[in-house]
Amino acid sequence: MATGSKLVIVESPAKAKKIGGYLGDGYTVLASVGHIRDLAQPSQVPAAQKERFGRFGVDVNDGFAPYYIVGSDKKHTVSELRAALKDADELYLATDEDREGEAIAWHLVQTLKPKVPVKRMVFHEITPEAIKASLGHTRQVDDNMVDAQETRRILDRLYGYELSPVLWRKVGPGLSAGRVQSVATRLIVERERERMAFVRASYWDVSAELIAPDATGEQVSFESRMVALAGRRLATSKDFNDQGKLVDAAIKDQVLAIDEATATAVADALKTQPFRVDSMETKPYRRRPLPPFTTSTMQQAAGNRLGMSSRATMRAAQSLYENGFITYMRTDSVTLSQEAIAAARESVQQQFGNQYLSDEPKQYATKTAGAQEAHECIRPAGSHFRSPDELAAKLPPDQLKLYTLIWQRTLASQMADATGSTATVKLTANAGEHGEAQFQASGTVITFPGFLRAVGGQHNASNSADGKNDVSLPPMQPGDELNATNVAADGHETQPPARYTEASLVKTLEAKEIGRPSTYASIISTIIDRGYVYERGRALVPSWLAFAVIKLLETNFPKYVDYQFTADMENGLDEIAHGKETGREWLTRFYFGSGDGAAQSQDEAHAGLQQQVAQLGDIDAREINTIQIGDGLHVRVGRYGPYLEDTTQLDADGNPKRASLPDTMLPDELTVESGRELIKTNAGGPRVLGTDPATGGTVEVRTGRFGPYVALVEAGDAAGDGTAKAAKDAPKPKMASLFKTMTPETVTLEQALKLLSLPREVGQYDEADAKTGETQQVVVTASNGRYGPYLSKTGADGKSETRSLGSEDEIFTVTLQQAQDLFAQPKYGRGRRAAKPPLREFGNDPESGKPVPIKEGFYGVYITDGVTNRTLPKQYDVKTISADDVFRLLAEKRAQGPAKRRGRKAAAKSTAKSGAKSAAKSGKGAAKKSASSAEQARMKRRQDVRRLADEGWANSRIAKELGTTPATVKADIEYLTANEGYARPAVVRAR
Repeated sequence: MATGSKLVIVESPAKAKKIGGYLGDGYTVLASVGHIRDLAQPSQVPAAQKERFGRFGVDVNDGFAPYYIVGSDKKHTVSELRAALKDADELYLATDEDREGEAIAWHLVQTLKPKVPVKRMVFHEITPEAIKASLGHTRQVDDNMVDAQETRRILDRLYGYELSPVLWRKVGPGLSAGRVQSVATRLIVERERERMAFVRASYWDVSAELIAPDATGEQVSFESRMVALAGRRLATSKDFNDQGKLVDAAIKDQVLAIDEATATAVADALKTQPFRVDSMETKPYRRRPLPPFTTSTMQQAAGNRLGMSSRATMRAAQSLYENGFITYMRTDSVTLSQEAIAAARESVQQQFGNQYLSDEPKQYATKTAGAQEAHECIRPAGSHFRSPDELAAKLPPDQLKLYTLIWQRTLASQMADATGSTATVKLTANAGEHGEAQFQASGTVITFPGFLRAVGGQHNASNSADGKNDVSLPPMQPGDELNATNVAADGHETQPPARYTEASLVKTLEAKEIGRPSTYASIISTIIDRGYVYERGRALVPSWLAFAVIKLLETNFPKYVDYQFTADMENGLDEIAHGKETGREWLTRFYFGSGDGAAQSQDEAHAGLQQQVAQLGDIDAREINTIQIGDGLHVRVGRYGPYLEDTTQLDADGNPKRASLPDTMLPDELTVESGRELIKTNAGGPRVLGTDPATGGTVEVRTGRFGPYVALVEAGDAAGDGTAKAAKDAPKPKMASLFKTMTPETVTLEQALKLLSLPREVGQYDEADAKTGETQQVVVTASNGRYGPYLSKTGADGKSETRSLGSEDEIFTVTLQQAQDLFAQPKYGRGRRAAKPPLREFGNDPESGKPVPIKEGFYGVYITDGVTNRTLPKQYDVKTISADDVFRLLAEKRAQGPAKRRGRKAAAKSTAKSGAKSAAKSGKGAAKKSASSAEQARMKRRQDVRRLADEGWANSRIAKELGTTPATVKADIEYLTANEGYARPAVVRAR
């Protein structure tokens, strides 16, 4: 590393490399790689400090003093920075200018303890001009911003560490509560509740395809729709409430809701009738460009326009910023600098011509309450904006798409408005006995596209002019009569509120002032990773687990998932950042309560978090984990996942009938009717197949907790009086699981009897012991076990050996000779298995140009283009997933870059040290012998791993069997796959 008289510290290596190139000689630029220290976990607090800091890593009784530690993964970084600081005569802290960046700078000072002058560099874009200019305008670290960040960090620690244990005890282990993540999850759950309670209503109208001459006399067609009949306005979706009823009974006199029969009759009556033009109204149309991007609007636009997740958007934006292509990507501001306005107008002139420039430079005002952090919008960096074409060869596809979006939005902000005209025509026609029908058609004609030239005309429907289509209507005059080429009745149905997408969730969080846009990507990722939310297409769907978690928080901690309270917390942090309040005072009120006299009269409203948790009392876990569907039907969130339970129907044991919930069924699709059907299909009681000729018992097919099975209930085994107690005391019937190729609906009596006859004796033969040479008779049986079909060989000495069978059908067809041949082979060496064919194929990927199939691999079903692999998320079905979703999932994975492998380096170092010590003690010969023995042990272990994996054992069970760890087993499987061409069969998980 070259040394210099000035040390500059930034957060990331990419940023360090870029800035180092601009500063040149005399400067050493290093990266802290994010925070170099953080709050200690309770387990990391030294024994001497346990009493003060052991619970939270924070001393709540001494002004919320934090206990910081340098993480083990950051000690090497700190050593490098200290070494570089020894040769420096000045220290420049060039971290981002937001709370997080300010805190990183402060922690660097506290940890490195520099004895040289310290200067804080501030810039919002990484260009040579901006970096050099920042050297002349340095400042000190902002203590107020540091206080705000530290308060936020302590607040999140207290919130999570107090509330998460409640979730562990009452819902399930490993769950977490978070100041913003819990509120975001509540938004998604509440939207799903609205959808579950929504009652659809149908309504009908009539559409007519009409023709009229245009300015040249040529006949053109346009569509009109009936809006009134016999003087009464037709009902539309907005006239119905969530229960499927008209909003107010009083409006029935003015609003008419027609059914299918009426609509069809009206359409038939109008087919031969002329349509008379009553009025033709034309108005000027003008549409203005939107402001430049903020963090929030960029995430929304990238989600809507590019299909990018918030995480992928922020990752791409981070790279664009660090490499000098855009300004800082975490900002609430829409303000453009004068330099940026000049650059944008220059680009508009070059790209589109002067006529597309706005008359005057446009400046936009930030309207978001509490806007803070960076002081300019997100825009292309520099005093000259590079076009996307100039960067096409330099940027990865995801970054190029995002840069193009930012470039378009910035240029559009300085362009002229789009102008045109809107026309609305009203027509009437005689519908016979139904009265006079009124129709309406509307259209918009863009005469000058203005800024739409920059954005390519692609925009959200919500931005279009009053929802009208960009279509032209022919000129018409009142009194003109038009003919219809087609008249048809159209049926419609009211729709429940749309589920949130990442883009709309970001918009809602910002509108409610919950959290900060810069954190939305990590928040959404967290609630997905925790299993609270999953994606179906682009929609965010809450899991049943999320319903239970939110129910507990709403019931027992309503204040902490209240939208306004969460927004007020964020405003409080802003007050601290502006120096209007201290973090200590704010945390005291939050954790211990207000403590003033007025507050004591409103106990719960002003009680602190500590008091609310301490006075919590008993929580009925069963009630919390029960989500009512209706009519005695509810979903239970159990230890092994959610399941459906019907309290109105009891099984043979006197328990409510249960059924598993398909992963593909969304919460709002689970109605009383669909739930009853699931109970009937999956847990509707045994289906009698017939009588066993041998015993006279009844053969039934049932569905249990671990799947469908057949049972033999012998005569006299059933409970005589039908009571729950008698049912529980009855002997357990003989049972056998169905084969994977069988279903409860189609399994026959013959098949069931064959299953119940297992294990099947294949035969017997004499076998000589390999060590003693003694011969003994062995018995071979075929059976179906929890890990799949297998053969078992048992000798007179009681010792047994197993081999896996290729399919369940082989249980009944395998011969004694085939069994002998199979046992003659090494258990682990049954040859390389042929690669499985793709499950589906989707054509070539639009980005990589490579063919994309869905395959079944070692870790499950995955999508691949031969270079990038992505596990198929559980909310998608192989048979129904669309090509667009497949390509989007691959693009997101590609944008993430390769996953970092963990633990290899440390393991290699440990092995090297161990080897060195062994050589030092025993000499080179002993070291070689030890290495040889270790290698033999590894080879033996890999053979055993392969043998057990062939039988379908999971890694955890293999590890337990061999006395090693699951991580070692996984590494052995990877070695066998990479070096020996091993193809592991599907893991059959323990039931």
